Amino acid sequence: MGLLSFVKKKRDKQARKVRPKKTYLPKVVAGLALGGGGARGFAHIGVIRAFEEHGIDFPIVTGTSVGSIVGSLYAYGLSSDEILELAKTLNEREIRTSKIFFRPSPAKNIEDIVYKIYGDICFSDLSKKFALSTVDLRTGEEVVLSEGNLAKAVSASCAVPLIFSPVKWEDYLLIDGGLANVIPSDIARQLGAEVVVSVDINSTRGQGTDSIKTLDVFFAVFRIAMKSTAVKGIMNSDIIIMPDLKSYKATKFQGWNEMVEEGYRAAIEVIPQIKELFGVREG
Repeated sequence: MGLLSFVKKKRDKQARKVRPKKTYLPKVVAGLALGGGGARGFAHIGVIRAFEEHGIDFPIVTGTSVGSIVGSLYAYGLSSDEILELAKTLNEREIRTSKIFFRPSPAKNIEDIVYKIYGDICFSDLSKKFALSTVDLRTGEEVVLSEGNLAKAVSASCAVPLIFSPVKWEDYLLIDGGLANVIPSDIARQLGAEVVVSVDINSTRGQGTDSIKTLDVFFAVFRIAMKSTAVKGIMNSDIIIMPDLKSYKATKFQGWNEMVEEGYRAAIEVIPQIKELFGVREG
């Protein structure tokens, strides 16, 4: 099923959703922060599936890079099954159209794909409070977006330098938010979250390389640089879910099913701690 066919089906008839046996009502305002990590974002879907099965919901959601894609879909009201069906229709060739290294693909490719899902909507149209992280290329400062056109904002958060072109937004020239804030838990707190559960899918952060090939060196430098951007996210998280994704590449979709399962497994392990953190009562 193609992306447009799925979207039409979604709008014509609600797809199957996970129905938990119990609903747990947190006594605190809870936030979910979804980190960046490219194709490893499939693990986010597994995490959300675990939450659904255990009746755990978050009124506040934040995301960086691929976390902004999954986070926006979750905040839009899609279930994990629906998000996964959409993710399975993605074609890498439609996203990264440039075949020449250091010649970026248009970030508009990402915007167009996201636009086909929920159309020309703004942050205020979402069913949950949502914000995402980007970086202004001109100043190097983080820019948090929580209003305006959603599809364009998501494309900005995903605009990895040299892989995608920067996104013009008002007076900013925006690029991947992971350069400043790869686990946006602090943003969730800014939106009013009293407790924050974060998902860190970048298990190779800080990892170097023995290779001297240009591409290998580039990605190693990027991973090393990203290590410092996780500190703020770790400090502002009450619980961090860390799926083991070392065997999967951030640039390839191969192994997507296994990544979903790994995200699910990692989330299931901490469900008791999340419920304790929430001070839950059965609804």
